[in-house]
Amino acid sequence: MKIVFLMLLLVSLFLFPNEIHKSLAARPSVVSIGSILRFNSTTGGVSAVAIRAALEDINSDPTVLNGTTLQVDMRDTNCDDGFLGMVEALQFMETDAIAIIGPQCSTIAHIISYVANELQVPLMSFASDATLSSIQFPFFVRTMPSDLYEMAAVAAVVDYYQWKIVTAIYIDDDYGRNGIAALDDELTARRCKISYKVGFPSNAKRSDLLNLLVTVSNMESRVIILHTGAEPGLKLLALANGLNMMGNGYVWIATDWLSSYLDANSSVRAETINDMQGVLTVRPHIPKSKMKSNLMSKWNSLSKKYNHSDLRLSAYGFYVYDSVWAVARALDSFFDDGGRISFKNDSRLRDETGGSLHLEAMSVFDMGKKLLDKIRQANFTGASGQVQFNAQGELIHPAYDIISIIGNGVRTIGFWSNYTRLLSTVLPEDLYLKPPNTSLANQHLYDVIWPGETAQKPRGWVFPSNAKELIIGVPNRFSFKEFVTLDNATGKMTGYCIDVFTQALSLLPYPVTYRFRAFGTGTANPHYDQLIQKVVDNEFDAAIGDIAITMNRTQTLDFTQPFIESGLVILAPVKKHITNSWAFLQPFTLGMWCVTGLSFLVVGAVIWVLEHRINDDFRGSPRQQLITIVW
Repeated sequence: MKIVFLMLLLVSLFLFPNEIHKSLAARPSVVSIGSILRFNSTTGGVSAVAIRAALEDINSDPTVLNGTTLQVDMRDTNCDDGFLGMVEALQFMETDAIAIIGPQCSTIAHIISYVANELQVPLMSFASDATLSSIQFPFFVRTMPSDLYEMAAVAAVVDYYQWKIVTAIYIDDDYGRNGIAALDDELTARRCKISYKVGFPSNAKRSDLLNLLVTVSNMESRVIILHTGAEPGLKLLALANGLNMMGNGYVWIATDWLSSYLDANSSVRAETINDMQGVLTVRPHIPKSKMKSNLMSKWNSLSKKYNHSDLRLSAYGFYVYDSVWAVARALDSFFDDGGRISFKNDSRLRDETGGSLHLEAMSVFDMGKKLLDKIRQANFTGASGQVQFNAQGELIHPAYDIISIIGNGVRTIGFWSNYTRLLSTVLPEDLYLKPPNTSLANQHLYDVIWPGETAQKPRGWVFPSNAKELIIGVPNRFSFKEFVTLDNATGKMTGYCIDVFTQALSLLPYPVTYRFRAFGTGTANPHYDQLIQKVVDNEFDAAIGDIAITMNRTQTLDFTQPFIESGLVILAPVKKHITNSWAFLQPFTLGMWCVTGLSFLVVGAVIWVLEHRINDDFRGSPRQQLITIVW
């Protein structure tokens, strides 16, 4: 029997070498992953529960990892202090983890991405900073939509309501600055712009935030984009409400920090809700699925079990939950292909000075590249929807809910999807079933109750209260003074062009302060190209007059629609004509009468020369012949 068994084993090794190798490859009993979170934040708390929930489900599923237990080592990090956060993150990297879930802070994510590249440890981060890219950081895997898509959704809302300028308030760190830079690009692509942007530190004082809001209230734009964290964002909304900046005419659009806060907190104070009435916000779209329903149904018990009973499930929780599942599925495939977990020291990381960071304790994951490839090949339906990465390492089909805060709750007024890059009231997952229709005519959102409890769309801008007086250049003409000229008696500019300008201003729903400044001496017509150049040089804010629109001038200035147009004309001097019965003689001038009389004499003389030799009527005395010629 032993001989038969050995022969069968040899035949199997010969016929199926790869399968035998895989079966003999020892799977470890325990595999550790790491997690870097900010425990005292809403997102950090939700993420911690979501990770524990994923581990319970994975370890209880016999079809995943085939007997290997997945465990996590969670570490707290300081997002407010970049230096301390960096030190804490580096100390954590001394552990032999085969993958890292997090971090949630952009500042820490940038630092850890460099370390993850060197140690070849996949970094499953839900930091949305658009500058974090798998091109620069190959081991960085973003497991939620990038800020590029979020800002595209915000810009689409601004463009949909035909607002052209916005004010941006952001927290002055990598997350805030890079997010606003992405927003600026998206607005520019839609011919909109950020007219004023202001950042503030995370530890800004109340007085600093008040001064910031007062400055914003004096600006032209009334559309305010708020890109911060939950704590400073709520503080700003409360201060803005106290300054009457949450009333009629204002538009507030908050990024996904606000929707995440409202979704995750089971009880929000009435005063806090009152401070955000009419605010619009965006939320990553999570389609309905069985896995989503299962996670939501057991969330209450999980949050109590892990000491976060006050937190509900938010979009971040779904993405973090799926991140752990993606690692587990990748590990299962990794082990099936003969992958082994082993680490080696990097001689470049030795700490010669004997510091406390113990850099020499950091180890390189030998087969980290293979595990990374397995993660990037993920393709499954998770709690957050389809988990699949494109060639750029981003999740496919990013989409956002557009939410309006009204009363004690929120109302979804539409969706934005990268599939069409348009706003729609149709669910994104329904749009994926049809060819993309990118016609702007298909854009639609439900009605919104704006700040001030009004359904009328705010105009989005006002004339700034601290605006300077407009200096209007006006040509002081010598001729054709009916168009425009300086009245020396009163010192005022008068003329048809001035009347058109003042009538146009009277149609505006706000006052405009201006002052005319004469250009020219009045003794000769000024050179209009010089007047145009003064506008280009900002010496004049605008110019009014009978200024011809030429090709060269349109290259440097914008003109209004022409209000004077002559077309093709013939110019002739105006004279007083005779209107009596002798008017027909008016063309016969003295010169014409002389020429006519002379022509008579010449014709008569010619006839006389030809006729007097053969015609007796042309003979006789000289007097008689002269009469004949005249006749």
